[in-house]
Order: sequence, then structure tokens, then C-alpha cells
Amino acid sequence: MRYQHVCIESLGYAIPGETITSDDIERRLEPLYRRLKLPEGRLELMSGIRERRLWPRGMKPGDKSIESGRNAIAAAGIDPIAIGCLIHGSVCRDQLEPATACRVHDALGLPETCLVYDVSNACLGLLNGVLQVASLIELGEIRAGLVVGTEDSRALLESTIDSLNRDESLTRESVKPAFASLTIGSASAAILLVHEELSKTGNHLVAASARAHTAHHELCAGGHEVAPGGEAQILMQTDSEQLLAEGLATGAATFEQFMAASDWQRMTIDKTICHQVGGTHRRLMLESLGLTVERDYATFPWLGNTGSVALPLTLALAIENGFIDQHQRVALLGIGSGINCLMLALDWQRLPTKTPAVAAPHFAASPPPADIKRRTTSASK
Repeated sequence: MRYQHVCIESLGYAIPGETITSDDIERRLEPLYRRLKLPEGRLELMSGIRERRLWPRGMKPGDKSIESGRNAIAAAGIDPIAIGCLIHGSVCRDQLEPATACRVHDALGLPETCLVYDVSNACLGLLNGVLQVASLIELGEIRAGLVVGTEDSRALLESTIDSLNRDESLTRESVKPAFASLTIGSASAAILLVHEELSKTGNHLVAASARAHTAHHELCAGGHEVAPGGEAQILMQTDSEQLLAEGLATGAATFEQFMAASDWQRMTIDKTICHQVGGTHRRLMLESLGLTVERDYATFPWLGNTGSVALPLTLALAIENGFIDQHQRVALLGIGSGINCLMLALDWQRLPTKTPAVAAPHFAASPPPADIKRRTTSASK
């Protein structure tokens, strides 16, 4: 898939203020660790994740999607009336129906002629939304579109801790499928795409490639289960080793398509952003694609795996912290359970032109943690 007229004009994000470290989680898992004689520090050592962040209890995903969306609109300085499509693409949403996008659409004051719906595809939901909006713009159906999403990891994290401590039948082997659930973090992101005629940046979306290796859809699966006490809880089971192996194979196959679609060469890719799962995944994925870690940006050490918002959020932070500069080719390497893979080629030019109407910094909807730049910079090295 190639695009001639689509620009990624701006991004917005919101990051929770509450931090929970891997050490904190292990302290809460003390009954399990004592029973199985697990070594302390295991969680961070295996994942490369020091900490992740949590939204306040009772917050709805739409609350933060509205915040991120407002920020992206303000950063671009675009009139909301020009937005012809709104997609809410995260796994988490306010309720089963109506679409969370409906509430976000109302709060942002978007036009009644705007297409409004949710998309769900594990860690690729927001990227799938970008692809749909880009196609609508390329076809001339709309002039601008907004993709938003918010992941809330608290319920999964707390349910997993409770389940692991309560189940005394677990062994060192049988506990492994729950490991990935302890790496999940919370965050929100938004991506605003426009027709090049509306763009002040010229940040062109060049091409995209996708593959679906759905024979492996059972390697990571989760949902609501009923606990022994009768209450509903969210749990997820992941065959991390097999998922890694099959994910790498899927990524390698997609990358070959991606290179052909973009007409890029490995050495002409200036920067990359991969899905933020953990240290081993990042290293092996880049190695399998013939790319270097020095040209890649990572946020998982301090944000954890934030699911569908991980890649756009990391892109925003990489730009904000100066890792991605003007006139650079950026490869967005997305992958999600299912297994699905989606890669986007972005010709990055510059930030949106500042206008008096934009009071907030570009790419930040709310003040990030005080040490955000230090942590981001160190994570990218």
C-alpha cells in the first residue's frame, strides 16, 4: 500500500501519574515468590521493564482519549470541523456499546458528518485506525481524521496478582503464561492525519505493509473470568516463548513487503519505533530485520507494554525528545497477538507550525512526570 497525499500532522498523549515498579509487583507477589522460591528481581531481569504507570481507579478510557485527542487537534491548529473520521482503537473502552468513539466525538465537538466507530485488534488497534483514515484521505472521501485510544492496565495487573497468590497449585512452569500480564502499563495517545493540502508539516505517510499469521491466534488470549469468590476478573494467558518466535517470523515476512512497498533500503532508514514489549523482543526483532538498536527508540523500561498506544506514544516522545529530527525516514514496526503485523513508512519533516492558539507544548496533553525526558533519553540508548 502506498500513499501520495496523506500526512501525519500531529500526535497527542497522556501518561498516568501513578507509578508501580517491578519491585513493587514482586513485593505484592510475596506469597507466590515464597511458595515457588522465585528469586527477587526476576520480573525486571526477564522483561527489561523497571516500572509501568496506572490511571486512577474509576477513570474511563474515554476520559483520557478525549484529552489526547484535544491535544493532537491543538498541536495541529486545525479546525475540528475539518475532521471527517474518528476511530477509537484501543483494547480498553468505556463499555460494550455504544462505541467509545461516540463519547469522544461529542466531547471534541466534531461534525455530525464525521464517521465514528471503534476498532479493536490487540496491540495494533490504533495503527489499523491510521491505515483506515489514511485510505479515506487518499481516496478523497475525507480531508482529515483522528485516531485515539487509551489502555488501562490496572484491572489486568491486579487480577493477575490476586490469581497468582491465590492459586497454590501453580508451579514454576505453569506460572509462565501469566508473566506477560505483569508487564502491562497504562497510557493514552492520538494521531491526527490530514490531506497534504491541509498540512503545515509535510510529514508524509509513504507506505504500509500488513500480514496476518492467524494460525497462532491462541498464543496470547485474555478476557473476563469468574474467580472462586464469584466476582468477575480480567486474566490473560500468554505463551511468551512461542509468541516471540512466531512474532519474529511474522515481522521478518512483513518487513520484506514493507521494503518493497516503501522502496527504502535498510541503510536509508534513519530511525525505527518497534512495538514496546520488552528488552528481548526489541533486540531480537531488530536483529532479525537487519536493523540497529542505536537507531531505535524505546519507552518500555519506564512505561511497560502499553498495548495499542505504545507505538504512537513512543513516536511522540521520540520526536519531543529530539531523537527523530527533521528530514528523516522513520519505520513504525507494529506487531500484535493474533498474530498480526503492520509496518508504516513515515517521511518525517518537522513539527506543526506554532500558532498563538496553541498554548500547550506540542505532543503533550498534560504535564508528564518531571523526569520524563531523562527516562526517555536513557531508555533509547
